Amino acid sequence: MTDGFFDLTNPNFVGIMWRFVINLFFLIILIRFIYFKYSQKEKFLFSFFLMGIMTFFITSMLRSVFIEMGMAVGLFAVLGILRLRTRNFSVKDMAYTFAVLGISVINSLKLLKFPVLGVLIINLIIISSAYLLERFIIRNKSETFSIVYDKLDMLKPDKKQKLLRDVSELTGKDVLKISIRRINYKRKTALLDIHYRE
Repeated sequence: MTDGFFDLTNPNFVGIMWRFVINLFFLIILIRFIYFKYSQKEKFLFSFFLMGIMTFFITSMLRSVFIEMGMAVGLFAVLGILRLRTRNFSVKDMAYTFAVLGISVINSLKLLKFPVLGVLIINLIIISSAYLLERFIIRNKSETFSIVYDKLDMLKPDKKQKLLRDVSELTGKDVLKISIRRINYKRKTALLDIHYRE
């Protein structure tokens, strides 16, 4: 089944190497220039790159030795679940893991009736989606901290806008929302959670 597969003149091997170059190019864009730029988590760079490279080659080889694609996807699902058990792995990191695996599987397929341009367009859609979502998160990201507030009369529902302006002036922050955590009527103070945009 694999006789002569690793011969450098074998068209299958040469095709895999070309697809690997495309895969590596898009992995670098996704991991280095999008994920790392916005997350600054260098500890996952090694894992993402190696996962993407191994997924690509294993999927390419599985096709060559006639193992069903369902088994390959099942294998990567199990490996992914084992990796995601770490406590420091956020939902966003899981999404990037899935994107890395998805790009690598797509790029490894030898699709005879599906032109290379189509694969490039799919890669660009995935990369663009990740970039635009990161930009959206940055634009709408808010921080939270708590303050003790002593003007209880400002906490009435009809004074919501005045409260926002007063707390904004008090803290010097662009306050978006205020949540009342607790009111101490004895001391005439309230503990407020302030949500503001940097």
